[in-house]
Amino acid sequence: MFSAVLVANRGEISCRITRTLHSMGIRSIAVYTEHDRDAKHVQVADAAVLIDSYLSVESIVAAAHAVAGMNADAVHPGYGFLSENAQLAEACAAAGITFIGPGVEALEIMGDKIASKKHVTERGVAVIPGIAEPGMTNDDLVAAAAEVGFPLLIKPSAGGGGKGMTIVREPDAVAGALDSARRVASAAFGDDTLFLERLVEKPRHIEVQVLADSHGTIIHLGERECSLQRRHQKIIEEAPSPLLDEATRQRIGEAACEVARSVSYVGAGTVEFLVSDNAPDEFFFMEMNTRLQVEHPVTEMVTGIDLVEWQVRIAAGEKLTVGTPTLTGHAVEARIYSEDPANDFLPSAGQIVHLHEADSVGSDSVGSPSVRVDSSLVEGGTVSANYDPMLAKVIAHGATRAEALHSLDRALADTVILGVTTNIEFLRSLLARDDVRAGALDTGLIERALAEIEFATPSPAVLAAAALSIHSHRWMPGSPWQQPSGWRVGQHRPARYRLECAGTVYEVLVAGPPSAAEVTIAGDTTPARLTSTGIEWGALSIRLAIETEGAHEHSTDGHTVWIAHEGTSWSLTSQGRAESLADHRATLARVAGVVDPELRSPMPGTVVAVAVAAGDSVTAGQTVITIEAMKMEHPVVATLDGVVDISLKPGDLVTRDQVVARIDSPQASTEGETS
Repeated sequence: MFSAVLVANRGEISCRITRTLHSMGIRSIAVYTEHDRDAKHVQVADAAVLIDSYLSVESIVAAAHAVAGMNADAVHPGYGFLSENAQLAEACAAAGITFIGPGVEALEIMGDKIASKKHVTERGVAVIPGIAEPGMTNDDLVAAAAEVGFPLLIKPSAGGGGKGMTIVREPDAVAGALDSARRVASAAFGDDTLFLERLVEKPRHIEVQVLADSHGTIIHLGERECSLQRRHQKIIEEAPSPLLDEATRQRIGEAACEVARSVSYVGAGTVEFLVSDNAPDEFFFMEMNTRLQVEHPVTEMVTGIDLVEWQVRIAAGEKLTVGTPTLTGHAVEARIYSEDPANDFLPSAGQIVHLHEADSVGSDSVGSPSVRVDSSLVEGGTVSANYDPMLAKVIAHGATRAEALHSLDRALADTVILGVTTNIEFLRSLLARDDVRAGALDTGLIERALAEIEFATPSPAVLAAAALSIHSHRWMPGSPWQQPSGWRVGQHRPARYRLECAGTVYEVLVAGPPSAAEVTIAGDTTPARLTSTGIEWGALSIRLAIETEGAHEHSTDGHTVWIAHEGTSWSLTSQGRAESLADHRATLARVAGVVDPELRSPMPGTVVAVAVAAGDSVTAGQTVITIEAMKMEHPVVATLDGVVDISLKPGDLVTRDQVVARIDSPQASTEGETS
């Protein structure tokens, strides 16, 4: 067995691998970049090595021998980054280091989606119709699109995670979609090779977990349903699938084992299939992920098998002894992302100012742990825009699917992450849907559901809590001149707080001390006071998580209050006198219906493409510039017809709300301020 293992990854998967290594008595070595110097995966490891990039094979191999007296004799690649890179496996072998993963043959064949489809077809495994030839140019693919038919799916040959995958429904959209897909594939995987597939409407994404040792034993550990996706990125996964019957489960498991057998697979891997909701007994091979999957915990919870432990044991030459397991109960996983679902899922970056992760609520009715959290979050840590926005995974197990879904919902409600915007409220809304609870899933369900999901606006109690939080920071004991009590000779005047949340400004009046205040919102006055766990609002005691940033005495300027309740969180920023006046003047100056000519970046990121030059004429809706953040591209489009003024170039860094271009147009004229 190995004495030390280098984990060539970051975040929650690095923490999760380290946990198993320590349980096996194996020391762990972490790697990190400057952005991750204080990250949790660095803190929990036995040693850590600074590298220039998680994508550098040379840096990873050098790091394995960089800790004095603690050379790593194996490398675990986790998932993403270099986990399916044959060059890393070859470099490890050349350096005398064991690569905890499959052999080079499996990595090369299955790492190329074009080659893998040809390969499994020869073994009698069905694939989705399409065009998959190496070296096809954009012109070749445009011409081939008509043969494949519409709608179709553009897919990168390398990599995974849905990055670069694009649905095209009209012939005129193919060329532009190919350009974007190539950029994303090149940036994410270092390979911009693309291929085309016929899009299967109402598909279900079902994958099979396999384990194989170097002695010829290959088993499958059942399937996972991963159909709840957004932009081809999985959000909620479960095991087993509510769609498959036992006969189909055995057939799809045998097909997965045949795929693994065809490349002499060794280790843990996942074979992904597409199944039509209309024909659940038919399945088509999509790809094989030659690594651990993000969603592997649901398989671990229904089988009781630690997949990371068996990855390590197999890499050390041990024989598989677990046999084909019996699936017990049901498990569901939700991925928590740093993103704003109410604002087109734009990524969110910042510092975690308050953190409470769900606690295990004991064992479920079949004796398994009911809740598990895989996370790399730490209070005070920074969520960077440089990496994938996934923050953590919450996994729940139950004797039945309904029990698992209920436990997961309660665990999400108990999770508090303040300082960045997350998708927790969205996840709970999704889990509450009748079609999700009935198991009527497909990969397009989330896109259809978005129009039906209403995101909560701050309630009066939440607004009062935010205002009282600021009020309490301004309230100084002692001299009445240092208290915003509203005291006057004659009638007292309450303190006035203008709170901005998601583009809406709310006015809250507070009279009296924070311990016994009168709060007025929209003309209604209610007694209220802050407590250690939230707010007493009239006759109600409401549990809230409250954290105030930028607080300083005697001023309302610069405060941001984060509040969470039952999985929903709000960021409320107080407006000072100058900011309120500026907003008022801007409202007066802007003629109703006139569009803002300034185009702003919706988030911090990197410019990856500039579609126009200064002085070009553009039309409303035309892409002007494309910004990449957290491994996703976001186009910024012209808001009106006119002539564009732009000076940015690819590679430039931009901040949130930075003006990236301006449209000169008669439509943007104003009539000046009115009285």
